[in-house]
Amino acid sequence: MERRFDCTACGKCCTGWLPLTLDDALTHADRFPLFVIWSPLRQGGRSFDETARQGLTLKLKRGKKAAVRIYPASYIPPSMACSELTDDGLCALHPNKPLRCRTMPFSAARDETDQNDLLIPKPGWLCDTSEEAALVYQDKKVITRESFDLERQSLEQDSAVLVPYAEWLLDSVPTLRPKLMKVAMKPTGGHIILNFTTLIPRMPKVDMYDFAAKQAPVLRTFAEKTANIPEFDEYHQRYDQGARELERIND
Repeated sequence: MERRFDCTACGKCCTGWLPLTLDDALTHADRFPLFVIWSPLRQGGRSFDETARQGLTLKLKRGKKAAVRIYPASYIPPSMACSELTDDGLCALHPNKPLRCRTMPFSAARDETDQNDLLIPKPGWLCDTSEEAALVYQDKKVITRESFDLERQSLEQDSAVLVPYAEWLLDSVPTLRPKLMKVAMKPTGGHIILNFTTLIPRMPKVDMYDFAAKQAPVLRTFAEKTANIPEFDEYHQRYDQGARELERIND
């Protein structure tokens, strides 16, 4: 099987959560509302082995296991456009946009053989998948792979920080492991979202005061954007609480 794909710069995919490398998260701390996402995947799920290799493995009941992916993300409601998407549908960060955006529609967080569905545009997306589009995926191999390989390399480097962080937090917060196990056992899966500040103590080269100065205004802006909108209530609360925490740091 082969897939053809060309981006038409329609901007339709630039909404909701945006997984980031650690470097991209810190580089754009003055632009994106940052949180850390924990996403468990039960054994037998697609890309389980790759998720376990990049993340950690969690023992569940009855001898079952879950692989947990841990990653920073720009945490934006699914129906909200990226803050860097311009009115004409283009990216304001294009010369320096995150690696995740450069790799689209592929994902280096998934096994290379598990990319086929990502090349099928969602309803409303204007991607070109015609016979005139570039051949990008064949025999379960990525053809145009520079960005894919760069993202994979970055994710593997990040795991050296994120996995010890996750293990440390699981040992430090008694309620976290049962909560993660509960999410992992749900038929539909789920996520745990933690403040980015939980990660910074495991990144000794990051200045908390500098990070707070950049990130607090972003969280405050998104708290204002989502205020008094019922469907965004959970996001609003996280933004507001996160902003308050960071604003206290530099008071």
